[in-house]
Amino acid sequence: MHSEVAPPYRIVFGDDYLAVIDKSADLVIHPAPSHEGVTLVELLGDELAGGDDPERPGIVHRLDRGTSGLLVVARDPEAHRKLQQMIRDRSFERTYLALADGRFRSRTGTIDAPIGRASRKRHRMAVNGASPREARTHFEVKETLRSDSLLEVKLETGRTHQIRVHMEAVGHPLVGDTVYGGPDRYSLDRQFLHSRQLVFSHPVSGETLHFEAELPPELADALDEARGGD
Repeated sequence: MHSEVAPPYRIVFGDDYLAVIDKSADLVIHPAPSHEGVTLVELLGDELAGGDDPERPGIVHRLDRGTSGLLVVARDPEAHRKLQQMIRDRSFERTYLALADGRFRSRTGTIDAPIGRASRKRHRMAVNGASPREARTHFEVKETLRSDSLLEVKLETGRTHQIRVHMEAVGHPLVGDTVYGGPDRYSLDRQFLHSRQLVFSHPVSGETLHFEAELPPELADALDEARGGD
């Protein structure tokens, strides 16, 4: 078992225009009324630049609380604009590892279902919820385990809670994701969802950048247990 405590984040790559961050599951990206405590925006401070929202300077895309792994932030307003355009153009590749409940009938698939705010539970999102926006998730089963399936998931769009909502909608909620009906297994206190890989073009040089982040200790332990390890 892993026993070390991970820091809240580490900078995987940084230059004058952007930084790639590997964040822990507990770290929230930006301030929100429902959150008390430090955020990534506050920790990075003046290193961030770009965007019109003073509470989210430099934030290009976000990860839910309870989701670990890679995200990119901007240190320059023009870089921020270009990176967000890549997200809109779907030329910014984001790949996740997820452990979903049950076994899938097919090895690969695409979930194409609009997502909006759930009507009765405002902290949740739902397929065809209020003011739904298009949402498309691609998945591939990497391992079929005793009770679960290890998935590689790629986002074509980036809606709030998208992977979690889509997996619940197809009857395979993420392990540990009690908000969306996932099973409580392997002593997890978070959803098994990790932003593993980012591939995108540098907004200034045009160079293709490729980053990967290993599973944090609690997910590595959970996966060992799911595979039948000690």
